[in-house]
Amino acid sequence: MISQEVILVDENDREIGTMDKMEAHQQGKLHRAFSVFIFNPNKELLIQRRAEGKYHSAGLWTNTCCSHPAPNETVIDAANRRLEEEMGMKANLSPLFQFTYNAVLENQLTEYELDHVLIGFSDEEPQINAKEVSEYRWVTLSQIEKDLASTPEQFTVWFLKIMQEYQDYFQLKPHV
Repeated sequence: MISQEVILVDENDREIGTMDKMEAHQQGKLHRAFSVFIFNPNKELLIQRRAEGKYHSAGLWTNTCCSHPAPNETVIDAANRRLEEEMGMKANLSPLFQFTYNAVLENQLTEYELDHVLIGFSDEEPQINAKEVSEYRWVTLSQIEKDLASTPEQFTVWFLKIMQEYQDYFQLKPHV
């Protein structure tokens, strides 16, 4: 895996330094992240199954894409970059909310992230990067709710948290 720096932040999202991504996850350091949610005109959310080769949460379903901005990169620029790298798509992204979560993962890694959640809209079909994504599907929020209730172990920890605690933010306007 290529070394990547993440932005360390305090609880108010103020930058306090940088660190190697794996080191930040091994030490459980709070760092900036983002999660992108793309909806189509049918109000369906584009979700992806993470590729089996991912360093954590491999093979789990999650939101459209997620990652970390690099030092000196805005959250929006990073989100647009990763949306194209992972899903082969472009969309006009808007900030929705942010939250902090802390979860222990497999391989003795910890996700301690201040996660910026962004929303966008597209009717494009993704052109997935197989190194990042094994499959995708468009699903309604009500179907996701059912899936999360019946098989939560099939989803990433951050996606579970977002959908359980912040789903009201995704109440899409009638014109969408």
